[in-house]
Amino acid sequence: MRAVVCTRYGAPEVLQLADLPKPTPTSNEVRIKIFATAVTASDCIVRAFIVPLRLKLVMGAVLGFTKPRNPILGLVLAGEVESVGRDVAQFKPGNQVYAFTAFRFGAYAEYKCLPEKAILALKPSNVTYEEAAAVPYGGLLALYFLKKANIQGRQHVLVYGASGAIGTSAVQLAKYFGAEVTGVCSTPNLNLVKSLGADAVIDYTHEDFTQNGARYDLIFNAVGKRKARLQAEGSLTPQGRHITVDDSTPRLRKEDLVFLTELVEAGRLIPVIDRRYPLEQIVDAHRYVDKGHKKGNVVIAVAA
Repeated sequence: MRAVVCTRYGAPEVLQLADLPKPTPTSNEVRIKIFATAVTASDCIVRAFIVPLRLKLVMGAVLGFTKPRNPILGLVLAGEVESVGRDVAQFKPGNQVYAFTAFRFGAYAEYKCLPEKAILALKPSNVTYEEAAAVPYGGLLALYFLKKANIQGRQHVLVYGASGAIGTSAVQLAKYFGAEVTGVCSTPNLNLVKSLGADAVIDYTHEDFTQNGARYDLIFNAVGKRKARLQAEGSLTPQGRHITVDDSTPRLRKEDLVFLTELVEAGRLIPVIDRRYPLEQIVDAHRYVDKGHKKGNVVIAVAA
């Protein structure tokens, strides 16, 4: 099978196309023929091994010290179940599925085996494989942190980084939960964030939301403290919360992916795709994501 392997940590050029053996599912696994994946910010962090000095030893033990222990990166996939192990009951060949692979990685390839109990679900029936691949990363992370912050209807919620993969999902999910949502993004993305349902949009290149006197019940930093060290406590209501995507290690669940499927099928969560690349151009895709200005998701077409 064709796969992109990460030969060592470094710039996008460390990614190389290779021919590898097709994986064989174990008794509790399904083998998925992958049609689409996505290049996420987390993929780029792993590829370059960008971790704080205090965490390098721990992350090296988890991922590998000089190169990824699993050379095939990729956290999300959408495809078709090709075969199943003898103990698999939930899926069958021909099922259209999508998944978040977590530390199993492996989505930059034509095939991937995943346990039946992985974060794996039938894909939304009303979207393409490429659109489905744009859902799990931002959708699952946004959902996890909004729930962690105990989002409630009628709250005033501000999403900082509202045009990224996590931010575009957070805006839509916060609206689904009944919040009044303000999105913060740059000038070129104002119309996108408005189209996703934001009640108000702030252009951070012209206005500092921490200085405008508004108060929010929840401020969600969807880009993380490494990129945006927000001094936002003065913009919170007395019981308000400020949460960022790197506040903790998220515990993502299969049932949350099923929930996202229902929202997509109901038209309440729309996948946002900025650019599409073929697998052969994944280096270019990583270069683009490294710039930090993508709108929603960058999708990779793995197979026709």
